[in-house]
Amino acid sequence: MADKQPEQRGSDPLREEGLTPWEAAPEPGWVEPSLAEELPGLGVAQTTVSAGRGRSPAALKEQLRELSSRFGGAQAINLRQQPIPWAYRVFYRHIGLDPDENPTPAERVSLDRMRDGRFASRNRLDDSLTLAIAEVGVALTAFDADRVDGRLGLRLAGEDEAFEGRASPLLPGTIVIADESRPLEVLFGKTAEGRGVGRATKRTTLAAIRVKGVPDIALEESLWIAASAMLA
Repeated sequence: MADKQPEQRGSDPLREEGLTPWEAAPEPGWVEPSLAEELPGLGVAQTTVSAGRGRSPAALKEQLRELSSRFGGAQAINLRQQPIPWAYRVFYRHIGLDPDENPTPAERVSLDRMRDGRFASRNRLDDSLTLAIAEVGVALTAFDADRVDGRLGLRLAGEDEAFEGRASPLLPGTIVIADESRPLEVLFGKTAEGRGVGRATKRTTLAAIRVKGVPDIALEESLWIAASAMLA
């Protein structure tokens, strides 16, 4: 797929083309060459939906209830042994994160299910991400689409690189999710201040992170589930 020019802020190309957001194929992001060489299989894909955080509609809450009934204790306990969640555990250790202390997204969702006794509804965005992560296992995150400049990518933080909301610069070599202008989120960590999905967000950019062992089709499926749920 050819690279696209950064879209103008406030525009919604999906609406302009008469498409509902989940009918558009997820757009692949970029990976800094040195990072791609160091971590083969690392990647990111994104899609944008015309919805924000807000309250979950009844249809989305019902989807969570149905998922809760299918996602029992045994499935939660055995989740980490499944291929996609396991791939993230391996990647976490490779980059110096302990998945037992900092659970992968799929395991975090599973732990929440066991703690609460169900998938508790929180808001439109969190419920949509929970649904997609539990169903597929792919790591997802989200940003205010009108605060994103161009395509998303993965790169290493540079020397003295600022990170909004943080007093000190990022440590050089930190893996970040970035747009064409700045870092938006530390990979599997904190989101830059003002770049996440807030109460005023009208459009949300959903991002799926691929690691070695996770097929592209899984990213597409997880983004489709999350985008569809956001618009339920």
